[in-house]
Amino acid sequence: MVFAIEEINRSPDLLPNITLGFRIFDSCTSQIRAIQGLLEVLTGKQRQVPGYSCDPHSMPISYGSVLSTLSDKLQFPSFLRTVPSSTFQNIALARLMGHFGWTWIGMIISDDEVGMVGGQSMKRVIEQNGGCVAFMEKVHLSYPRAKILSTVKVSQRHGVKVIIVHSSEVHVKMLMEAFHSQNVTDNVFVFSASFTVTLGLFPRQTWPLFNGSLAIVLHFTNMPGFEEFLTHLHPLRDPNDKFIKRLWEKAFNCRWPEANDTQMMINIANGEGPSPCSENQTLHKMAADLFELDDLGSTYHTYLAVYALAHALDSVMSCKPGQGPFINGECADVNNIQPWQVLQYVRKINVTLNVGANLYFDANADALSAYDILNIQILGDDDIRLAKVGRYDSQEGQEVHVNTKSILWADHNQVPRSVCSEKCPPGYRRASREGQPVCCFECIPCSQGMISDPDGDECIKCPHHQWSNEKHDHCVQKVTEFLSFEEPLGLMLTSSAAFLTLITCFVLGVFLRYRDTPIVKANNRGLSYLLLTSLMLCFLCSFIFIGLPQTLTCMLRQTVFGVIFSISVSSVLAKTTVVVIAFKATHPNSRTRRWLASKTPKCTVLLSSTIQVLICLFWLVKSPPFAELNIMAYKEKIIIECNEGDPIFFYCMLGYMGLLAIVSFIVAFFSRNLPGSFNEAKLITFSMLVFVSVWISFIPAYLSTRGKYMVAVEVFAILCSSAGLLGCIFFPKCYIILIRPERNTRHNLIGKRHFGSIKSE
Repeated sequence: MVFAIEEINRSPDLLPNITLGFRIFDSCTSQIRAIQGLLEVLTGKQRQVPGYSCDPHSMPISYGSVLSTLSDKLQFPSFLRTVPSSTFQNIALARLMGHFGWTWIGMIISDDEVGMVGGQSMKRVIEQNGGCVAFMEKVHLSYPRAKILSTVKVSQRHGVKVIIVHSSEVHVKMLMEAFHSQNVTDNVFVFSASFTVTLGLFPRQTWPLFNGSLAIVLHFTNMPGFEEFLTHLHPLRDPNDKFIKRLWEKAFNCRWPEANDTQMMINIANGEGPSPCSENQTLHKMAADLFELDDLGSTYHTYLAVYALAHALDSVMSCKPGQGPFINGECADVNNIQPWQVLQYVRKINVTLNVGANLYFDANADALSAYDILNIQILGDDDIRLAKVGRYDSQEGQEVHVNTKSILWADHNQVPRSVCSEKCPPGYRRASREGQPVCCFECIPCSQGMISDPDGDECIKCPHHQWSNEKHDHCVQKVTEFLSFEEPLGLMLTSSAAFLTLITCFVLGVFLRYRDTPIVKANNRGLSYLLLTSLMLCFLCSFIFIGLPQTLTCMLRQTVFGVIFSISVSSVLAKTTVVVIAFKATHPNSRTRRWLASKTPKCTVLLSSTIQVLICLFWLVKSPPFAELNIMAYKEKIIIECNEGDPIFFYCMLGYMGLLAIVSFIVAFFSRNLPGSFNEAKLITFSMLVFVSVWISFIPAYLSTRGKYMVAVEVFAILCSSAGLLGCIFFPKCYIILIRPERNTRHNLIGKRHFGSIKSE
């Protein structure tokens, strides 16, 4: 303050022909003395009367008060300061904790309003940024040693490695001594801006505790000439300055003689007490030890406060009538300047000082909002360095900028760890421990289909087309599944269909080769050819179901299968009808014999098949099947399948085919007792029994499976039912034709009983 005032008084441009002065009120770390000094500033008298000012020229402006509540202009409309609000300090500390990954933090605050309000505000910001405050202990220089020791034990019990100290250095002295006495040396202290980093105030044995610690201090820049000003301080330069005398006596361990100080002269004569101070002593070599030149935050903002008031007074003095800030452009009376008038100019100040700082006040009457981060480095007994390792500026964003490589940690080769629970590994998420802070947690694996987020806090669900890998640390593309020709199941069904197709071709070839034999001619050989051809096509249509589903194959496979199978069953129904009519028309003149004409079985097949064709055509027009990706059937894979469209048509197709089979079964069942040598009804009855059994079993099996297994069930049903018809109806005949040709005669087919001449074709 003295340096800034003298600099202003020497300036020809700022307040010319006006000399500034000052008064100092020392609180002596006492709240009572602080309030007393404040009232003296406000009233201008030593006998203070609150609310009444005897000195109209007082204009207080703060260079150190950081309480955030003072930014409320409704409560404190006349308060201005050159230091940032504690709100920014809290953000800076919380960001600093997050930068190093420190989430388990202890706090030590001073037992006063500044410590309590600031500590709670700081705790709230730290917790909002993901940290946890393990404990908050209060200290004060008036505390007994036992209470200070209990604070040390609390920090040991919680196992924190990082402790934020939000208190002035005068209250922390006993605490550091207690940490030293308990041999607790592995903590990293982070000091708030209220702590002045001056290790000379602490016992030398406690210095190692500060090594590697961090301090957030008010940002400052170099003030030209200030260090030279300090080295030239001397009591004889200003005999009335009591502060310089006290500084001198402490620095040189001497005492300035006072007038008529008889006791001092006696002590000197006896060789007792400090020696008298010498006029030849200088501070040139002692400035670095006496003044903490690496932490001039408070000093710098005091400098700014003096210049803010000086520039405001200069604006008052240079105001021109009609251009003033008051009503009708009036200016203040320079012979009777009121504090509220100066306040108007201070609020609007916006100047660039010779130190390079742009001095102005925002809407909350706060000035600069920047901090420097210092690292306390003790390299030897007397080699103490405060290295600037980072910076926080609210105008540059909400993040701190730290050069971690320039930090010297005590007894650590890397950044110390201070967490309650280590970060969960990939594939795990946090699970809170009951009754403990959120920073203390267990790690449990992520569920299927979920992966851990980058912070390891929660598990997130993979997109619908992806699935979690085995480690649950990232999502992978889901496996697509369909019944392919290459896989064992598809290969087995394909081979079976091909084999049965060849067998059917062989049977058809046998029937064509022996088409003129009685057993082939019996029961209408044309129907036998049609049935064998349709069975061959049934086996071949299985290939449409296998392979990658596409729109065309999806539209064809059910409809083609339904029509071909209907032709097969219709042919069986026609053959059964022929058997019944043949045995009913044994008399040559019977009217029933005309139903044996070749048009009757053809009409039966045509009519029965046409109904199924109409059902399938209406299905394709109204709601055709299509290929789709089913992501709901299985969580871990995507099923490429055919959507059958409206399922009603699918079940109508199956239902009609089942109806034909049941009718054939009933007709054949009631004809089973006809003479066996000629009667094909027994074979048809058994084949229909197999057919119906297969498709009745198919329905629950089809509904209970998904994906490729659903397709496999349907293909299996097609192959089994078709093979049942082929085997039950045609294998006995092939046995007679190829193995027992002697039985392939008309006499053997008619048997002992004579039914007359029956025209079978």
